[in-house]
Amino acid sequence: MTNTSDHEPAPGRRTRPAAAAEPPESRTVSAESGLTAEQVTDVVARVADALDAGDRDGAAAIVAPLVIADLARVIELLAPADRVALTEALGTGFPAELLSELDETVRDQIAEAIPNEVIARAVTELDTDDAAYVIEALEDADKEEVLAQIPSTERVALERALEYPEGSAGRLMQADFVAVPPFWTVGQVIDYMRESADLPETFSDIYVVDAAYRVVGSLDLSRLLRTKREIGVETIMDTERHLLLATADQETVARQFERYDLKSAPVVDENKRLVGVVTVDDVVEVAAQEADEDARRLAGVGDERLTDGVRLVVQRRILWLIVNLFTAGLAASVIKSFDATIEQMVALAVLMPVVASMGGNAATQTMTVAVRAIATESLGPANMWRIIRREAAVGAVNGVLFAVLLGLFVVAWFGVGKLGVVIGAAMIINMFAAAVAGILVPVTLHRLRFDPAIASSVFVTTVTDVVGFFAFLGLATLILFR
Repeated sequence: MTNTSDHEPAPGRRTRPAAAAEPPESRTVSAESGLTAEQVTDVVARVADALDAGDRDGAAAIVAPLVIADLARVIELLAPADRVALTEALGTGFPAELLSELDETVRDQIAEAIPNEVIARAVTELDTDDAAYVIEALEDADKEEVLAQIPSTERVALERALEYPEGSAGRLMQADFVAVPPFWTVGQVIDYMRESADLPETFSDIYVVDAAYRVVGSLDLSRLLRTKREIGVETIMDTERHLLLATADQETVARQFERYDLKSAPVVDENKRLVGVVTVDDVVEVAAQEADEDARRLAGVGDERLTDGVRLVVQRRILWLIVNLFTAGLAASVIKSFDATIEQMVALAVLMPVVASMGGNAATQTMTVAVRAIATESLGPANMWRIIRREAAVGAVNGVLFAVLLGLFVVAWFGVGKLGVVIGAAMIINMFAAAVAGILVPVTLHRLRFDPAIASSVFVTTVTDVVGFFAFLGLATLILFR
């Protein structure tokens, strides 16, 4: 790999050597040989039984035929102790490419049981982004030992990737790319690709760079192959560039790919020099990861994974549960202030949860849409007030509809006309407040530079509970008992 920061640009470049021949025990992913969920469960049970019986060789033999994706699923479903035992049983036969398939928590758990020589082999075979995550999880001593076994060009690429913040384009990028000068002809590019043994395994875009390794254009591989050999690269290259700064957040990268329908995009350093490339398969993973993360944060569980232990899960959940305890106390204090009213009509206690529940569900609907829109930058200053007015109108209309339905139901159930009026009016007030809070709370938190996906739920629930109880019990006091 050529160090683009320290050397003059070469006419073509590849940053990772061709993959070495796979060892006999290597497993190749095959869609036809994938396991069903039931089959995976059966394999997990058989492996666990073999390990319980002390037959580690037998456990290794059970998973030997599995493709990489299925082996990763099996290891993740095993108990933590069994994961380590199976890893130790595989020894040097542990497939290097499996490290990129495993959940981060599982990979960290079994890292010490994986021979360093296997990790070193994995680092040279994996894409730069996956290799960087593997290296980062190691203890310092193991990291030094692994890096010492890696060719210098690979080591430089990894160390450079690790310098970028986690979750940035620099960590997401692959250091594999092909770059050519603009004065080459199509024939020269084709000959270079045919004759050079030092090319990426797969690529679809060729980047055109100047003498300072700054991107001046790109060339789609299919267009190159359809063009006559004597045509110059500069005449057919695409000059529209979507450069990604290496320090850019991966969410920003994902939005760029979605907005401009990109297959790949060049990553540049602060001097605008080409240092890597982000491909669409990496972005698909990021998009899924970010959506999953937002869903978990809306529920107050943060970065929790199924493979996390009890202690870690408790640590991640307890903070917002404590905050929720205090906000629930605020709602309870509202109820306490109307205890005399509730004592006079038990029906009020029966109907209070209905008002709060409807408001909470309505708020959750609006909040989910708002949080996702903020994350994808679909909601901003240009359309914020229009969306707020829309959500307020939706809340008001839904409030009126359910006020009529619930009011008639309450009158039929309890035979008190005024009670139907009270709960109908409270429903309108709370549904309107829920819709407004569902969008204003996330927007406000985002403006204050807090993550709206994490904090919105607690505050929105507090608003709907307090407003719902206050409106319902306050109206009951004024209308029923004056």
